[in-house]
Amino acid sequence: MSKLHILGIAGTFMGGVAALARELGHTVEGSDQAIYPPMSTQLERLGIALAQGYLPANISPDCDAVIIGNALSRGNAAVEAVLDAGRAYTSGAQWLSEAVLPGRTTLAVAGTHGKTTTTTILAYLLEAAGRAPGFLIGGVAEDFGVSARLGGSPAASASGAVPDQGDPVPDADAPLFVVEADEYDTAFFDKRSKFVHYRPRVAILNNLEYDHADIFPDVAAIQRQFHHLVRTVPGNGRLIVNGADARLDEVLAMGCWTPVERFGFDASLDWSARLIEADGSAFAVLRHGVEVGHVHWPLVGRHNVLNGLAALAAANAVGVDIAGVMPALAAFRSVKRRLEVIGQARGVTVYDDFAHHPTAIATTLEGLRAKVGAARIVVAMEPRSNSMRLGAHAQALAPSLDGADAVVFLHRPELAWDAGKVIAAVRGQARAVPDSDALIAALGTLVREGDHVVFMSNGGFDGAPRRFLASLQQE
Repeated sequence: MSKLHILGIAGTFMGGVAALARELGHTVEGSDQAIYPPMSTQLERLGIALAQGYLPANISPDCDAVIIGNALSRGNAAVEAVLDAGRAYTSGAQWLSEAVLPGRTTLAVAGTHGKTTTTTILAYLLEAAGRAPGFLIGGVAEDFGVSARLGGSPAASASGAVPDQGDPVPDADAPLFVVEADEYDTAFFDKRSKFVHYRPRVAILNNLEYDHADIFPDVAAIQRQFHHLVRTVPGNGRLIVNGADARLDEVLAMGCWTPVERFGFDASLDWSARLIEADGSAFAVLRHGVEVGHVHWPLVGRHNVLNGLAALAAANAVGVDIAGVMPALAAFRSVKRRLEVIGQARGVTVYDDFAHHPTAIATTLEGLRAKVGAARIVVAMEPRSNSMRLGAHAQALAPSLDGADAVVFLHRPELAWDAGKVIAAVRGQARAVPDSDALIAALGTLVREGDHVVFMSNGGFDGAPRRFLASLQQE
């Protein structure tokens, strides 16, 4: 076995790569600029040595290869040292495609929003069906305790197509691997989207919007990458596509060689959902307009209903009796940092959430509003993503927060857009603060008993969610 160093190891994807490499028997070490939970906790539990900073000295001389994350560019000291020394190196996506995916039937989950949740639901359904899937999820799945695993051999009696739900794809009884398929670029030396490496038999296309303004000039550039993914799905595979997304229709119009099953709320689609509870905590699943079963689960929001519907359709594509596994979703616990309740104090409920794109922010708050009714929702927002920092979503940010009664922005000095304009356009009460200490102080004077406080960031947020909860508990 090899000794590997992973540059960017604390990222959700690269942390999963590290876990898989460790499970394969490799010795794994890694370094990153920012190391924080939940990924740091997972890596430490796996016994993987972590080093702070991208210093050439952090890469052990006896490493056989270096896996380089897409956050690193030319000019980075560690990258330059790897190149100068002539070390063997690869990307995380390429390593996954060569070391893990061969011999497995791959199911890929792509889309601007919902990838992590949908990937987790799909892995959970396959596990409930006895298929023992491997997976790589962009977050730590509560029900598995890890973000990635190799998986095992499926139970002999676990699969079998359900009458009138279509035949499963070829190799559906092979070991399965579910991968969160990101459209972000692969590495400084490979500017293709990561998902083109995976060659899935089944692919979910959840939705498509403009994002990643640092690498994509417009939505058409993203659509081209999605079409590269479509080109890799075989003719005897399956595409599970959001039936209400016009941009995905445009992608398929570029050329499609694979059977397509569409999902949504429209009963005329191949797979549709009918809400039983307005907040999305219960819904009926229909196949060609015929009811297959009901889902009752802890998740809320129409967006999560669509995530669940897509996962059920993908599970069906590999021969799972979905009516048989739907009851298991009642115990589904999702993934950390997806509207995760981290605690309550003084009658205030505190959530940690990953939403950072305006659409994800809006749908998350819509789901929470349906659950909590007239209770006040207070949002603590860190506009941290590259697109946010470049101002690509500044115009859409205020409307996305209509579901909140009050908003406190962490407006760090490096943010390029005018926070004042966004604050003025927010429907509810809004203000900006320069650092996380000021944010926690502002929330302390703002919240009252019965409030729901949602921290939204795709980064560590300086540990603000738990620091704020601790401040409430101390008072």
